[in-house]
Amino acid sequence: MYAIIETGGKQYKVESGDTLYIEKLEAEAESDVVFSKVIAVATEDGLKAGTPYVEGACVEAKLLKTGKAKKITVFTYRPKKGSKRKMGHRQPYSKVEITAIIA
Repeated sequence: MYAIIETGGKQYKVESGDTLYIEKLEAEAESDVVFSKVIAVATEDGLKAGTPYVEGACVEAKLLKTGKAKKITVFTYRPKKGSKRKMGHRQPYSKVEITAIIA
């Protein structure tokens, strides 16, 4: 059994027991999170797709931790103008573990 959920503007295929790194959620560590935007649910009976979401379906997860990814360097310049800028960026994330899929 798997489900396709939407969170943080992205879609993820999840199964029970999966660990995901998603966009940062506003919740405390070690707390339970419920994703209600379920796009599709696949069971033994077949695939059930929503328009746009499946009614009554949700995915329960446990928020393990929040953090920041490794730093990337952003370098912009304009050729022949002598203008350049170097910056760094660290994307915040949340690490979640899928506990149950409720169809």
